[in-house]
Amino acid sequence: MSREIKTVHIIGLGAVGATYGSILYDYDKNCVKVIVDSNRQPRYKEGIVINKKRYLFDLQVPKDGDPKAELIIIAVKGHDLQEAIKTIAPIVGSDTIILSLLNGITSEDTLSRAFGRDKVLHGFCVAIDSVRENGEIIFSNSGKIVFGEYYPEVKGKAEPVARLFSKAGVNYTISGDILKEIWWKFMMNVGINQTSAILRAPYGVYASIPEAQKLLYSVCREVIPLAEKEGISLSDADIDEYIKIFKGLAPDGKTSMLQDIEAGRKTEVASFALEVINLGKKHNIPTPINEMLYLMIRVLEQK
Repeated sequence: MSREIKTVHIIGLGAVGATYGSILYDYDKNCVKVIVDSNRQPRYKEGIVINKKRYLFDLQVPKDGDPKAELIIIAVKGHDLQEAIKTIAPIVGSDTIILSLLNGITSEDTLSRAFGRDKVLHGFCVAIDSVRENGEIIFSNSGKIVFGEYYPEVKGKAEPVARLFSKAGVNYTISGDILKEIWWKFMMNVGINQTSAILRAPYGVYASIPEAQKLLYSVCREVIPLAEKEGISLSDADIDEYIKIFKGLAPDGKTSMLQDIEAGRKTEVASFALEVINLGKKHNIPTPINEMLYLMIRVLEQK
């Protein structure tokens, strides 16, 4: 019998971190700790409202000498990952498991370089429709966490995480081909996050307007040959699968990038279009649509 995980640390209390934090808190409020830096600690002391309920999470500013974490869920934005690595470093021990829910295809490699491949599970969340508005989080669908043991060194670490999620009511799937699934999610983020930010389009637009779907396919198809060069097989059928998911989400739900643009926050365009552009250069494959999207979103950020 492998070990039982009793405590989860979450860093990043945006839409994703708050959603899963609330589920874990409702299961056992002593089970979840939210990692913050000293600047954010006062902001969260009054709690955070999630689905109209105020959650007073146990906040922790990690420091040397603190007990080591059993499981750390990383739910920050890509551009905050390096800062998150510094923040969590004091509580990462030899037995700590790290599960990244970041968008993009590079966070696990970055985390494994910092802490070792034996600690890092590959993962992401999908079909979650959380929206952060006026300082509150609202969601009707918590989606699911998809994760797996890509690195050989992490073998056996998925099972205790799965047992905790089962008890707490966190919907999850353990994938036998997690790298392909991460690329699938990356392809869809490249498509829907970026176009939704420019079109100001909620999920319902992609479920109901054919031209929006056509635009989505055009953007996503630039990823398919790049994935193939990286040893990952993707196809139009994988895009079809995501269209089905959109139809099950709240029509007025919004992608994280659309929420960032509306709130005047920095976006994750570097994790999406810029990553596609760089892979295109690496493999000598043109990526004109993503080059255009990158320029457009950078303009929106600076407006």
